Amino acid sequence: QPPPPFTTSKLQQEASRWLRFSAKKTMATAQRLYEGIELGPEGPVGLITYMRTDSVRIAAEALNDAREYIHSHYDGTFLPPKARVFKVAGAAQDAHEAIRPSSMAHPPQAIKQFLSPDQFRLYQLIWNRFLASQMNPALLDQTIVDIAAANCLFRAQGVVMRFPGFTVLYTEGKEDNGEENGFGKLLPEVREGEVLNLISLTPEQKFTQPPPRFSEASLVRELEENGIGRPSTYAAILSTIQEREYARLEKGKFVPTDLGILVTDLLVKNFPRILDVAFTASMETELDRIEEGKTKRLDTLNNFYLPFTEELRQAKANMRNIKREETPTDLLCERCGKPMVIKWGKNGRFLACTNYPDCKNTKNFTQDEKGKIRPEEDRQTTDIPCPLCGKLMLARQGRFGKFLGCSGYPECKHTIDVAPDGTQAAAPVEGKTSDTLCEKCGKPMVAKRGRYGTFLGCSGYPECKNIVKTRASGRPAGSASEQELTDVLCDKCGKPMAVKPGRYGKFLGCTGYPGCRNIMKYKPPGK
Repeated sequence: QPPPPFTTSKLQQEASRWLRFSAKKTMATAQRLYEGIELGPEGPVGLITYMRTDSVRIAAEALNDAREYIHSHYDGTFLPPKARVFKVAGAAQDAHEAIRPSSMAHPPQAIKQFLSPDQFRLYQLIWNRFLASQMNPALLDQTIVDIAAANCLFRAQGVVMRFPGFTVLYTEGKEDNGEENGFGKLLPEVREGEVLNLISLTPEQKFTQPPPRFSEASLVRELEENGIGRPSTYAAILSTIQEREYARLEKGKFVPTDLGILVTDLLVKNFPRILDVAFTASMETELDRIEEGKTKRLDTLNNFYLPFTEELRQAKANMRNIKREETPTDLLCERCGKPMVIKWGKNGRFLACTNYPDCKNTKNFTQDEKGKIRPEEDRQTTDIPCPLCGKLMLARQGRFGKFLGCSGYPECKHTIDVAPDGTQAAAPVEGKTSDTLCEKCGKPMVAKRGRYGTFLGCSGYPECKNIVKTRASGRPAGSASEQELTDVLCDKCGKPMAVKPGRYGKFLGCTGYPGCRNIMKYKPPGK
């Protein structure tokens, strides 16, 4: 049977399997398709319906348009006698219809020139799934083929395709275990008594395998099946567990980190009621009941908060204080010779000298399957001389990423940013006055380093607290030199206009921004 049109969770799962998109990338690309794409003379056109939905409902007009398209572009055998209507799940909010093309007047190939490669691939996936949902089912013969070879009997089980139906447009992606959704392995057509030639013989030994790790697709499916989250939160959940370093993606699979395992163990032990999957699902249901007016929000809050207060009190009294724990190692500090121990910080485990605070040496480390600890060196000598004192710079890893630090530290504290590609970035020396003037008071801007990298701060601080983000090159982000300047002058202040991207395509913006916010319509060269 053909699958229903996409809900948010299914779109994220299939985009992960077919396109290798993360849930975050899928939603960002779908958002752009929904908001509108410039289609030449037509202007901006929203290509899909709202992409955050848990419903498979389709508007009657859209069903008729899909049937007309199938009738005119495919053999009549592909069109069922009447429109296919899918049942909406009982827990679905059904606030929006399923994800589908907003109009059948824009086939993917016809508008490919206006879409980025990612936008085209996702739009084609949505288009094909929607049309396939209104086609006839595929006809398959469940088949067993017995093959006799000398005294051995080999058996192959699978299906033989008799009529492709909706599969001419769409088949669901492979599951994590490698088996197809919907139907099994396709077999070639063979006749009884037919002689088959041996192509290869490959002996295989198989062992019982543990359950596979979650991919983004299978984790979204698990969340949906357990009633955790909503269409608008699936991508955020997957992003959060990575941003907080509770898990990392390795070859498309989620692997829990030491920090993630520890946090989970502590929370499950001390807050078993809240960390129970059933609690999260029931809370989602309770929030729906509040929205529908079936229960009062204060009642729900009291039912949650009163027991939670007691759980919190007990956790404060009994929860294990991991920051005070130290695990001895056989490693010695290379600075003072004292033993190193394993401690916990907000970013996970690290090696620390037991001579703290007299020695503040710390190191990241890795640990193999046998428990052997390998310290990660945080510095590496380069052939780049320090522009201030002439000593060689060291490649270092700090809290906010890689940078070059002078080997003469602490006498020389000069640092240099490292660009995303690993090369030295031509960032300004910290504390050095730049040639950029403050747009608020006119004083020179000064290069500074903050927790998120370098930036320009006004030399008039604290009277003027203006700051400007910088690129890896050290230039102000969005500076005129990084914009596509035109020969068009602003009709308000006379400064050059620059080509800028906008929600509905390119436009001309004044380079005097934010002092001048004038914008003009963009006309491509030659038009």
